[in-house]
Amino acid sequence: MTQSKLKRGLQTRTVHAEDQITPGFESFSTPVTRASTVVFPDLAAMRALDWKNDAQWRYGLHATPTSLALAQRLAAIEGGKHALLQPSGLSSISNVYFGLVKAGDDVLIPDNVYSPNRDHGDWLARDFGVTVRYYDPLVGAGIAALIQPNTRLIWLEAPGSVTMEVADVPAITAAARARNVITAIDNTWSAGLAFRPFDHGVDISVQALTKYQSGGGDVLMGATITVDRELHLKLKAARMRMGIGVSSDDCSLILRSLPSMQLRFAQHDRAAFGLATWLKSRPEIDAVLHPAFSDCPGHAFFKRDFTGAGGLFSVVFDSRYSAAQIDAFCESLELFSIGWSWGGAHSLVMPYDVASMRTAAQWPHRGTLVRFYIGLEEEADLRADIEQCLAVLA
Repeated sequence: MTQSKLKRGLQTRTVHAEDQITPGFESFSTPVTRASTVVFPDLAAMRALDWKNDAQWRYGLHATPTSLALAQRLAAIEGGKHALLQPSGLSSISNVYFGLVKAGDDVLIPDNVYSPNRDHGDWLARDFGVTVRYYDPLVGAGIAALIQPNTRLIWLEAPGSVTMEVADVPAITAAARARNVITAIDNTWSAGLAFRPFDHGVDISVQALTKYQSGGGDVLMGATITVDRELHLKLKAARMRMGIGVSSDDCSLILRSLPSMQLRFAQHDRAAFGLATWLKSRPEIDAVLHPAFSDCPGHAFFKRDFTGAGGLFSVVFDSRYSAAQIDAFCESLELFSIGWSWGGAHSLVMPYDVASMRTAAQWPHRGTLVRFYIGLEEEADLRADIEQCLAVLA
């Protein structure tokens, strides 16, 4: 566009400002680019747009330089080639469902799945004509017997974010690939650091970036990460049609946290393992569910496929304690807050009635399960807090 010689009033000059910014500024932070409208140089460029071309800027809802930088870094962490951002982890799960499944299709979901994913599956079955079946997370290669001609998607969660069973992921994905069934894993527990899903045959990795990637307990976001371009485009088309987008400001907060994620994850892992080891010796505890322990279901697969464990594990209290007593224990803790989500600096605790959450695999324990998330407080202080609250049970 040629420079206009028209005189312009103050309001117009304010809207069409001609800023004089000295070039050459550099910093370590990724610039925050906010946009709804993307400006095209001419109509030919606008008409040449192709939504399949990830290198084109189309509309702020779909991508900005800030969100693209985050997507590329997340894909690199997990060994993927493509990443799409969504406003929450659950939104990422929804993106997978609506991008791949239609009425008449069949979906297999592990019995230890994240509860909102189970709710989503029940919703699809009730209102959208999709068959949803739940399977024992330890089924391994036996998943082949459950695959039907109309099975389109198999979910995995390894380990289960409450009960901590570790699935034999390569066995399940091999059975799925033999029947051309897509697999998706909720890989939030490992943050993509301790488990690389694409090395084990998984097609889609879902992350709740709300957790370790954010690290502050103050950002909601999710991601779907893939290697196959055609699968990426199916998810991208669904995301576009549902109008799913993310804030560049939120992307900037996660970009700021990513460089420290591996260091934080390692510290969470060390402290959680230390506390879990100590809890195994306590007479009040019937079982400690930590994948790094040999008696945790699926430990052999954890040892084979994972490189770390992060800060999340569960314990089962002795059945002599009532649910009310366990509630009193949780409420007596001073350094552990009661709340969902995790991945930040603050430790969390939450009791669960696991038997009411299962439909396919029988829960073997009678006592109440309590899930701990170990934050970045000093391990000795957290141990002292738990120890003084165990006295409440007496």
